[in-house]
Amino acid sequence: MSTSSVVRDVRLVDLAAARPDLDAATVDLRITDGVITEIGPGLPTAGAELVDAGGRWAMPGLWDAHVHMAQWEGVVGRLDVSGTDGPDAVLARIRAHLDGPDAPVVGEVLQGFGFRLGQWSRMPSTAELDAVVGARPTVLISGDCHAGWLSTAAYGLLGVEPRPGSIDEDEWFEIYFRLGELPTHPDRAREAAETAQHNAAAKGVVGIVDMEFHDGFVEWPWRVSEGLDRLRVRPATYPAGLDHVIEAGHRTGDVLDAHGLVTMGPLKVISDGSLNTRTAWCCEPFAGTPDPAFPRGKRNVDPAELVDLMTRAHAAGLEAAIHAIGDAAVAEVLDAFEATGARGAIEHAQLVRLEDLPRMAVLGVRASVQPAHLLDDRDTSLQLWPDRMDRAFAFGSMRDAGVELRLGSDAPVSPLDPWLAAAAAVHRSADDREPWSPTEALTVAEALAASTDGIAALAIGGPGDLVLLDEHPRAPRRSGSAEAAARLRETRPVATLVAGRVTHST
Repeated sequence: MSTSSVVRDVRLVDLAAARPDLDAATVDLRITDGVITEIGPGLPTAGAELVDAGGRWAMPGLWDAHVHMAQWEGVVGRLDVSGTDGPDAVLARIRAHLDGPDAPVVGEVLQGFGFRLGQWSRMPSTAELDAVVGARPTVLISGDCHAGWLSTAAYGLLGVEPRPGSIDEDEWFEIYFRLGELPTHPDRAREAAETAQHNAAAKGVVGIVDMEFHDGFVEWPWRVSEGLDRLRVRPATYPAGLDHVIEAGHRTGDVLDAHGLVTMGPLKVISDGSLNTRTAWCCEPFAGTPDPAFPRGKRNVDPAELVDLMTRAHAAGLEAAIHAIGDAAVAEVLDAFEATGARGAIEHAQLVRLEDLPRMAVLGVRASVQPAHLLDDRDTSLQLWPDRMDRAFAFGSMRDAGVELRLGSDAPVSPLDPWLAAAAAVHRSADDREPWSPTEALTVAEALAASTDGIAALAIGGPGDLVLLDEHPRAPRRSGSAEAAARLRETRPVATLVAGRVTHST
């Protein structure tokens, strides 16, 4: 059955324009079966759902290019252990939680999220966690999702031999992938999923690339059919699911559901670790006292194995999304893209060799980056990468080299909020300090254009996904990057539409 809607009396935002046209005339948009089919004044509305914009500004809907959606939903029910300076602070927070009214009921797993090992003076032990939680299964997830700290009871629930302390990278991911097996209340899970989608739509988000570890290409069509349908979703697959996707014949971009909201995403491979666990694969050792066994971090995937995975995916019509945070990992991943002819993105590209960026542009490899991380990682970067701060989060250099940028959050590592991501890209500071490496900042227009899935303006033939705003997002109201960033963080869309359907309205 065909659907039609008319958005009446809007002024269009063109993010690619050199200057914002603040005197733009109002027009109407017709969206038929999810696609913009007419733009002009006074369009007839008979038989169409009418959305009266009242002269507001319409810009392309926002995308988050890197989300772990189930983990983001799970944050709602997890104990916040962020901002802690060591194991003792985490344990104190757990004690207070267990003594409070929101303590998990018997049989429920206690999960916490947000600790960061990078600046801790000592590593945690399983024994000290057991001493606090006893027989209660407890799983604590690091803020970068690359490490875990589990109680003996939690290991037992998962059928895994207990480890003496925290675990990271591949050893941790084997457990992280299985957290969905832990007992949870189904009503809470549904409520958390609905809340996460509602909040995303309220920020103008129309779509996400879901990097979750489960088989999203199977689960998301079912979720949409059950009413979790406020977003477009591109679910990734990991190496463990690659054969399943190939056998099913799914190619990147293929529509997977009856509503047209779910399309097949990329193959995701985690080639190295992270900054905060000191496991990002780097050209030089970490500063301070690096792990003697892994002074330059960890390579999670052998280069030959990476080439094999990307070759198979490319032959099957799948793009590649390769996690690479350290500069050595970025270089090796670019080698793999060059060797295979694969298309896709490097996820994170947090530390780069500047000489690698022109090659990245020539290969057509996108940089899928998360600007809000630079707010959280400034002090850790200064501690662990003091000699290479000038090429961390090098968005300006990527832009100048011709690399296509896509912004995301890596939620739950940072909030699913494209306005926060854009603000961080524009003004690289979260406090009263001057922005670090300010030449690597983006303009407001560049940051927003990198947040709309490559769509700079609403046009006939484009998707009917849009955000209504009270004012032009580039309107000059205050000067300076700090003021521009503050304005971005304060922006609240009046309405969000996906395929012509209102998913949020104030």
